[in-house]
Amino acid sequence: MLELGGDAALASFLWMLVCVVLIMGLAYWFTKYVAGRGALGAFSGGRRMEVLDRMPLGRDQSLILARVGERYLLLGAGTAGVTLLAELTEEETAAWKPPETAAGEKPGFKEAFLTIMKQRERR
Repeated sequence: MLELGGDAALASFLWMLVCVVLIMGLAYWFTKYVAGRGALGAFSGGRRMEVLDRMPLGRDQSLILARVGERYLLLGAGTAGVTLLAELTEEETAAWKPPETAAGEKPGFKEAFLTIMKQRERR
């Protein structure tokens, strides 16, 4: 096995450190970019329609929670088409409402990360 000299080991360590910092910076930037563009669902500032959650029920069948303006709709989707199952009340929709942010303000890394983690916990 080859042993690295002091200078080579230091250079290797510094290169690894630069790569880790670069990866962390790219992850931060990507999260801000995705959250700012509305791809996370909860942070889709100006969009009027969006799918908030989807639960597969079987082959080609699922429940979909969609927001259209200020209305929240529970839809059933299958091979026969899409059916409105219910319109949810204000109390029932509190968990899916986007957080209040200032106009044009993008959510921070922490808020976007916590939203993603909460979505993963629900699955």
